Amino acid sequence: MSFQAYLDNIETKTGLTPREFVELAKERGFDDPSVKAGTIVEWLKQDHGLGRGHAMALVHVIKKGPAIDAKHVGSTGTHRDESDTLWLDGKDNRP
Repeated sequence: MSFQAYLDNIETKTGLTPREFVELAKERGFDDPSVKAGTIVEWLKQDHGLGRGHAMALVHVIKKGPAIDAKHVGSTGTHRDESDTLWLDGKDNRP
């Protein structure tokens, strides 16, 4: 599953876009560099019912933003993506 597909599935499951999760995380101070991934994963599990894989996709976006490693772009691997920038504003709004 591509990185973007993880984010799209999260939106389908929760009704929240990745950008909305980033804002919620900021409100809680989870974007601070000192916050460990496990803390965010636990919040996403408890409050939103997300499993570890989906939560870790959001951890990346919360901590590092929408850019992903270009090695996955256009590759044939399982986690390939079409772009090195993830779309955070809703799957139905993607250009």
